[in-house]
Amino acid sequence: MSDKKIKVTLVKSVIGTKQSHRATVRGLGLRRLNHTVELIDTPEVRGMINKVSYLLKSEG
Repeated sequence: MSDKKIKVTLVKSVIGTKQSHRATVRGLGLRRLNHTVELIDTPEVRGMINKVSYLLKSEG
């Protein structure tokens, strides 16, 4: 199993976005603007990031 990590930062506000997109941001563990979390790189996490990519900055 790979221990690859992906760093995700919320760079745009969730105000005015779809409810499902807000839930996805919360599901990624992001709470506030400029909050950064490190997540394990899995297809599920990649899909979540892809869904709300316009709100995030990701690296790694």
